[in-house]
Amino acid sequence: MLYALSRKSVAIFRELTESKALLAFDFDGTLAPIVDDPARARMRPSTRRLLGRLASTYPCVVISGRSRADLRDRLTGTGIRRTIGNHGAEPWEGAAALRDLIAQWNAVLAKELLPLRGVRIENKQFSVTVHYRQSPSKTRAHAQILKAARSLPGARLICGKQAVSIVSEDAPNKGTALRAEMDRRRCDRTLYVGDDETDEDVFALDEGLHLLTIRVGQSRTSRAAYFIRNQGQIDKLLRVLLS
Repeated sequence: MLYALSRKSVAIFRELTESKALLAFDFDGTLAPIVDDPARARMRPSTRRLLGRLASTYPCVVISGRSRADLRDRLTGTGIRRTIGNHGAEPWEGAAALRDLIAQWNAVLAKELLPLRGVRIENKQFSVTVHYRQSPSKTRAHAQILKAARSLPGARLICGKQAVSIVSEDAPNKGTALRAEMDRRRCDRTLYVGDDETDEDVFALDEGLHLLTIRVGQSRTSRAAYFIRNQGQIDKLLRVLLS
């Protein structure tokens, strides 16, 4: 991985922004800092202002594990009109059929994980995320969550930052969702910025020079081509894109 904000790397952004470009971002851990309670996640005012300027200049999309309704509330006033939720499953023509399956999963998880303190199950209609950031025994909680989740029929597990997301094996992921958006907009090049395992489906896309991938935080195992050091550098990245 190369440092995205080095002098050498910044030249690549010039090539990107001089083309018909699409800019795409994850939300939690990327546009907004990670917080103990996901419901309290917010962008910094400076990030909101910069994102608004960027959205008025380039087509921008946010792809997140959150529901679209949740994303819209958090992006109000930025000018971003296109959001993709539930790790790529919303919107999706098969999403309505997921509701009953997710409800069944939620009932099983609620029963299996009831004894665990500090564990919260978030039913997002088209996927489920189990948070254990507030658990006093995170290792035990994580193991129990994985055990329960692996018993669910048709489930795909994505381990994030002190959370386990459970999605349908048949549903689109962030990678397929971004690829569809690239085709829909007929863009020449695309930038994607994300921060954890849920974004690896994008980082693994084989799009060559047409897709520029940036991870928040360096990782030896990530497929992203570039990185910024931490979420606090997102404003600097947005400023580079604007300049």
